[in-house]
Amino acid sequence: MATLQKGDKAPNFSAKDQDGNTHTLADYQGKKLVVFFYPKADTPGCTAEACDLRDNFQRFQADNYALLGVSADSEKAQSKFKNKYELPFPLLADEDKAVIEAFGVWGPKKFMGREYDGINRTTFIIDENGIIDEVISDVKTKAHAAQILK
Repeated sequence: MATLQKGDKAPNFSAKDQDGNTHTLADYQGKKLVVFFYPKADTPGCTAEACDLRDNFQRFQADNYALLGVSADSEKAQSKFKNKYELPFPLLADEDKAVIEAFGVWGPKKFMGREYDGINRTTFIIDENGIIDEVISDVKTKAHAAQILK
């Protein structure tokens, strides 16, 4: 797994959100962008993380941040997740894992003694010029906004 580092240029991604709208890196030129990768919609850790970001969304907006959630879930699953928890930001349905692999967050994981490949929960903070400003790989799901907005 070759995860991107601080100072790297962010990959020029293109993916559809829960409503079928396409998002690209260029859409966020001039804004700070938080791209958070999570393993699966509507699971306990992912819900805690997304809801913490939702609850602090006004702080992100005040600091000129846009947020994008990304997982390999379908548009339908992302839509249900977004609506159930009233998430105010788009969730990309990266079923072919193009964005996940471009950012280097797909790789080996361990859960309950079992090893498998999956999405490693990672957040990238991208500056207004498309350069990665910070990579958070030790995500605190219940306090993730504080990790970003320190």
